[in-house]
Amino acid sequence: MALPLDLESLTEAFSGNLGMGVDENALISTLGKSHKDHRKLFRKASKGFFVEDEERAFEKCHDHFVRHLKLEFSRFNNAVVMWAMHPWERDARLVKKALKKGEEAYNLIVEVACTRSSEDLLGARKAYHSLFDQSMEEDIASHVHGPNRKLLVGLVSAYRYEGNKVKEDSAKSEAKTLAEAVASPGEEVVEKDEVVRILTTRSKPHLQHVYKHFNDIKGSDLVRGVSHSSLLNEALLCLLKPAVYFSKILDASLNKEADKTTKKWLTRVLVTRADHSDEMKEIKEEYNKLYGVTLAQIIQDKIKGNYRDFLITLLSKSD
Repeated sequence: MALPLDLESLTEAFSGNLGMGVDENALISTLGKSHKDHRKLFRKASKGFFVEDEERAFEKCHDHFVRHLKLEFSRFNNAVVMWAMHPWERDARLVKKALKKGEEAYNLIVEVACTRSSEDLLGARKAYHSLFDQSMEEDIASHVHGPNRKLLVGLVSAYRYEGNKVKEDSAKSEAKTLAEAVASPGEEVVEKDEVVRILTTRSKPHLQHVYKHFNDIKGSDLVRGVSHSSLLNEALLCLLKPAVYFSKILDASLNKEADKTTKKWLTRVLVTRADHSDEMKEIKEEYNKLYGVTLAQIIQDKIKGNYRDFLITLLSKSD
């Protein structure tokens, strides 16, 4: 008969209550080679995974355990599928998913619109046509209501200049415009046409100069939040400090208290940024600066199996 199962190791291989992914190799070497009597002992000992049906004399899976396993086994598969996709299709599908989920997911539209190059954002709009037989702009306009509609449509419609030339006088003038918009009572900042125009049309180097002048004028940091609109604040962070934005997203996804949706952010960020070595290097440096640990180390500690190995491989592309 095979040796008794190491129940603690087997439970850990299933992720238990910590981390993400499953340790496929451990499951093969322990569960796969186990005797049926030992698996029965595992079921009886694993009260969090199984419940005894005393009347019918067998141990049945908790529904939450079945859902947990399906989710954890799928993380690696989902990451590979996303990685295999053309980046334009991937971003188009992310935007569509955000619209289906509703207002709580609209920050994903901001992320795509504000952290991609002009060509990649245009490509995502082309892919949207191909996949969904309508434009990204019209779909957003038909789903989003209220003051955020104008901002989101403007952001995804942008084709920003990507050169380094900046008109300093314009940057100073627009910083003053933003400062006045923040200070004036009444209409929300996100509803003001000039604010939306500046954020949706100006180049990122230009916005960096606007940011500097705004901080000089106001004596406060523009990216710390100037609006009741979380989407406007997210747009500012994505446009001005993308490495900080992605580091915060990653940290939230790796928190042991993160919900199912938040945990998925880890795959999204690493898959979409891995091919952009310079950006990924900045994200890793910023993460280390903010949280005092390397991104590779925390993934090694908290993620298991093929999913962990795949994420580490993506990270290493920017070494």
